[in-house]
Amino acid sequence: MRLLSALLSLMLLGAVISAAAAVAVFNHYNKNLPEYTYLKDYQPPTLSRIYADDGRMMAVVASEQRLFVPIDAIPKKVVDAFLSAEDSEFFQHNGIDYLGILRAALVNLQNVGRERHPMGASTITQQVAKNMLLTNEISISRKIREAILAMKLEKALTKQRILEIYLNEIFLGNRSYGIAAAALNYFNKSLDELTLPEAAYLAALPKAPNNYNPVRDHAAAVARRNWVLGRMAENGRITREEAELAKKEPLETRTRGAKESVTADYFAEEVRRQLVEKFGEELVLEGGLAVKTSLDPRLQAAASKALHDGLIAFDRRNRGWRGPVAHLTDLNDWQKQLKGVPIPPGSDGWQMAIVLTLKPKEVLIGFADDAKGRIPWEEISWARKELANEKFGPAIHKPSDVLNVGDVIMVEPVTLDAKDKPYPERTFTLRQIPTVQGAIVALDPHTGRVFAMNGGFSTKISQFNRATQAMRQPGSSFKPFIYMAGLDKGFTPASLISDSPTDYEQGPGLPLWRPENYGGEDFGPLPLRQGVEKSQNVMTVRLANAIGMPTVVEYAKKFGIADEMPELLSFSLGAKETTPLRMVTAYGMIVNGGKKIVPTLIDRVQDRDGKTIWRADSRICQGCQSEGWTLELRPPDLPDTREQIEDPRTAYQMVNILQGVVKRGTAVRLRDIDFPLAGKTGTTNDSKDAWFIGFTPDLVCGVYVGFDNPVPLGSRETGSSVAIPIFRSFILEAIKDKDPIPFRVPPGLRMVRVNPRTETLAPPSDKEAIWEAFIPGTEPQESQIRPILGEDAGGMLTAPNLPGVEAGTEGNDTGTEALPPAPMPLPGPAPTPAPVPAPATTGTGGLY
Repeated sequence: MRLLSALLSLMLLGAVISAAAAVAVFNHYNKNLPEYTYLKDYQPPTLSRIYADDGRMMAVVASEQRLFVPIDAIPKKVVDAFLSAEDSEFFQHNGIDYLGILRAALVNLQNVGRERHPMGASTITQQVAKNMLLTNEISISRKIREAILAMKLEKALTKQRILEIYLNEIFLGNRSYGIAAAALNYFNKSLDELTLPEAAYLAALPKAPNNYNPVRDHAAAVARRNWVLGRMAENGRITREEAELAKKEPLETRTRGAKESVTADYFAEEVRRQLVEKFGEELVLEGGLAVKTSLDPRLQAAASKALHDGLIAFDRRNRGWRGPVAHLTDLNDWQKQLKGVPIPPGSDGWQMAIVLTLKPKEVLIGFADDAKGRIPWEEISWARKELANEKFGPAIHKPSDVLNVGDVIMVEPVTLDAKDKPYPERTFTLRQIPTVQGAIVALDPHTGRVFAMNGGFSTKISQFNRATQAMRQPGSSFKPFIYMAGLDKGFTPASLISDSPTDYEQGPGLPLWRPENYGGEDFGPLPLRQGVEKSQNVMTVRLANAIGMPTVVEYAKKFGIADEMPELLSFSLGAKETTPLRMVTAYGMIVNGGKKIVPTLIDRVQDRDGKTIWRADSRICQGCQSEGWTLELRPPDLPDTREQIEDPRTAYQMVNILQGVVKRGTAVRLRDIDFPLAGKTGTTNDSKDAWFIGFTPDLVCGVYVGFDNPVPLGSRETGSSVAIPIFRSFILEAIKDKDPIPFRVPPGLRMVRVNPRTETLAPPSDKEAIWEAFIPGTEPQESQIRPILGEDAGGMLTAPNLPGVEAGTEGNDTGTEALPPAPMPLPGPAPTPAPVPAPATTGTGGLY
């Protein structure tokens, strides 16, 4: 009896000591626990999405790729799958599953020595406590703190809230945080579109997502999914029959197709930069913003292809072959070796191949999947070896002069030869990454909305956006702004300017400067129009000197080409660095009638709740929110708030002149396009930069090509030979299926029929005659003497006494040219004056 009493006493004492110890442990670890009540209103970091103008996804910006879904919107089969896999007693326990702990302990004891992973017993509440409040440290102290926090969370939060946090926070592999992101990344589906076996697969991932990759570890992934289905049947959440049917379903992932998303890496990165600048990095990465942009997917695809093809064509023409990607000396098991060769960055859309056989007129190639193909001589004949200083190796006559058996090369499928005749199937062309770079930008001249932008050959080579970040000299593409300033100062398209060379003083102690025309020719007195069409340097400098460099700088600033510019005469030839986006925007202000525009890539930004927090068009629309509007009512008028920075008459005069650049001047390569087009080429000293900025009445596009480390493109390369082919490729796609409309003529102009070479009144028989735009009172007369902006006896420049132009300080010997009387112009319709449209709130703002 005493022994039994002693045993009971010891047991009671042990219980007391254990309870005291438990309380002591609880009190010890209960101190300094992290704050957890904030989880009541916690909003998890959510990815921000960037959309193209047509609503398709373009890019995701996030620290963690997560889409938040309220618990009420999560389908029951998804919830059931996760509860069966992770915590079948979730709605019964208080945060800790004591039976689960006992069961896990017994299983782990049985598995001692069997090299199996220990079975866990953490509840969903404990996982939330660990993931949200603690670290992943493996220790007893962390598990105790985790258990204490789990019990506290159960008292502070509802079961539904805990489950909502868990399902939106859990990492499920494949860059997916939360079940919504996982459903999209694995199956390209929303949660309500998931099938039962797909939901079970997602529920199989929390423990070790990297071990159940559906492609790399397919068998293990299927087995784990089927285990979840079995657990769902055991728990009564589905029937045995449903589980067996689901297990028979194949596990197949699906990514977004090309038609469901838009690729515009440079555009998307520029949008990201602007978002961070406006809202800060934290909100952009975690705030769940929805960003609607101005990107037109069709124009973006056309721009990217045009630039891509143009850079490749230049590289072939001017730089030659730089050798294979790699060389395999042993062709045994070449397929496996080929798979191990790293793919060069920027070669998207191309394939890696190995040279197997060299024939006199073709190369036989093989691919890693053991497929075969051929490269005909026509697709390899360009590949002379590249040497230094724009030199090429010896001429090549057969494929073996270029390639060797075992060479690993990049190829691309081709279907047509140079004469548009079809090639046989499995025909390829030889490819290499070009060393030259470039940019292309297209925007709406009425609103500034950027439709397309590509800042280089590939972001995988360089994320430097040459459209917005490259400061390069625009060369002759700057000239239209000098001639517009001249028109505002009283010159007319018919004003004569001497094209004869002359010397200019640069300053004390500096030698005289004598600008020259491209090619070294000069043509004597020419009409102002010819100075633009022929891109005459001498005329341009003479005009800039006459109107004064302060005026030239003023125009560069007001059109946004430069914020600051030295008042040096040499800068009149486009020596001040600027970006392609700035130049395209400046040309947009010419074609839109002199209205100020700001280029925009972002139309609207909404927060995670759908509230618009920023929009580019800040105009107030009276009547847009009217509830009683019907189709019979006239749409509300939107105010045109654009600043008028240039006389619309002068702007149209320049548009008209720039049309002549296409029809007769340096852009004559575009003359055969049956659509209203205008533009200007640009080439800098030593041909280091090549430009073309062109436009239709409702679309402006600029192309720039050059090396990042400025070196000459080639002795014969100009904006006409390098940039125009890229523009041409783009514009032909842009105007496809568009009805041509003429350039809009503002009121206050008189259209006169003249000869474009002399700007004299054209007789009825003159087939070259054009309609020239003049300010009333300045048009040519039947008989007149026109002053010439020319030279004095000493060879120094002087300015004529034309309206608005002060005479030069060194004399005013302008020279004159007597013009014979001309017949009256042939009657016929002149371009009809029409107002320039105000910017639209949505869409493209008009035809291209």
